[in-house]
Amino acid sequence: MDHRLFNYGNRFIRGLFYFFFALTTYFAVTSVNLILGDNSQTGSGTTVVTAMVLLVAISISLAGFSYPRVARVLKWIFVRHQVVTASVLLVATVAWQVLFVLCVHPAIGFDVSAIHEAVLDPKGVETMSYFSQNSNNLPILLMQHWLAEQFQTTSWLFFDWVTLILTDLSAVFNILSVAVISRRQIPTAIYVHVGWLAIFPMIIVPYTDAWVLPFVSAYIFCYVVMSYGRCHGFWKVLAAAGFGLNVALAYFMKPSAIVALIAIVLVELLQLIRHEFWQKLTWRKGGLLVVLLVVSGLVGGGAYSAGNHILDTQHYIKINTARAIPAVHFMSMGISGEGGYNAKDALKMAQLPTKKARTEWSKKMYLKRLKQRGFWGYLTFLVKKQRNNSADGSFAWIKEGHFIQQGTKPTGTGFARGLREFVYLYGTRLGDFRYLAQAWWIVWLIMIFFGWRDQRKFTQVLRLTIIGAFLFLLLFEGGRSRYLIQYLPAFLILGTLSFQYSLTRLRRLFQWVKIPI
Repeated sequence: MDHRLFNYGNRFIRGLFYFFFALTTYFAVTSVNLILGDNSQTGSGTTVVTAMVLLVAISISLAGFSYPRVARVLKWIFVRHQVVTASVLLVATVAWQVLFVLCVHPAIGFDVSAIHEAVLDPKGVETMSYFSQNSNNLPILLMQHWLAEQFQTTSWLFFDWVTLILTDLSAVFNILSVAVISRRQIPTAIYVHVGWLAIFPMIIVPYTDAWVLPFVSAYIFCYVVMSYGRCHGFWKVLAAAGFGLNVALAYFMKPSAIVALIAIVLVELLQLIRHEFWQKLTWRKGGLLVVLLVVSGLVGGGAYSAGNHILDTQHYIKINTARAIPAVHFMSMGISGEGGYNAKDALKMAQLPTKKARTEWSKKMYLKRLKQRGFWGYLTFLVKKQRNNSADGSFAWIKEGHFIQQGTKPTGTGFARGLREFVYLYGTRLGDFRYLAQAWWIVWLIMIFFGWRDQRKFTQVLRLTIIGAFLFLLLFEGGRSRYLIQYLPAFLILGTLSFQYSLTRLRRLFQWVKIPI
């Protein structure tokens, strides 16, 4: 009976995951970002840059399939000497990131601008009003204020450097997680992360989307060490402390980033059903398990209490907590329009005087919108919202309005101007960036999609994390794939671990194609 329940639970996770993931993969493959040439739907067409990249990629692929010598050279570089090749590519990618930030570090608008303004002057009326309503951004403000004091600078370039470091630190923790599970897959992990980091312009946006990444990656890594690490118990206890600390830090930076924690708890509870779990449980293992739970709970709880104390007693900026926006507001917005930001709802939150009034109005609007859509209309809406939430491989870059404050057109000359053409609203190569980002996103999704035979516990944790991410964005404010960024560690690690399974499956599907290696 216990074995049957365990298998049912695993099948349910896998089935639900592939239901959502099949939709995402289909929507990604049919994305308007992949239109070559003029693109009337996005307004940003591709140029000779995309044509050249495709030409090179197709030429190398055809040469590899047609000429055994070329195939052997490619295998020698990317397979036999993959450690060296991956390491060189990683160093080159970091150098590319540094160059990109040096050339492109504009002032950013929207919420990022509000935080930066508060770092410069926390006494502005509009600034205090913003943080009274959006107190969830108070932790990143205090963190940026502390960094500004320590390094004696408030420049956008400085905070972009911090964003770059935090993003790359996330990659390091992800690769370490893979190393603990399978050292042989470290080069694959590096290849995957190189592809991501090379086309991730969010490093010039110092906001919670990127800043939460290292904390999510760190607590996933600590969980992996506790669960899979072949090391002394001391290191597992240390990992338990790191787990609790980083869960708390992730929560303060972006509360929705603890979805992976929920997935970990649910999958571990599922393991308790197995008869084999109790058979293998010795007094020593049981004692260590209790210690790990107590340490992670105490450290996490302590960090959470300390964080709340800091927020409650801070005197840097004066805020009125009674003005805070209720969570149901984001559910109400999540069912309006395309499921994204609703300016009218946001204005109403500013107009209503009490938290009770804001909560009641949001509940009323949520129920009204739900009733207006009806059962089938709501299902149709959710399918469309899933497309908006997850299909765009550029993570909705410049699709929420132009947030670069220096203008919609690139400025400057030379190489720096050329880079800006890829990321500005009216940059001549914005369509190229979106195409390349979309192509890589599809490769990434396919790597995960065909790995369905992988039934390892950690794989199920990652799948359940992604399910949780999809469900959260369907229920709350979403409407664009930028919100997926906080969950990228799960995608990146799962893509790496699924690679060999997917490669085997694809080889069987295309075994009629003779590869001359």
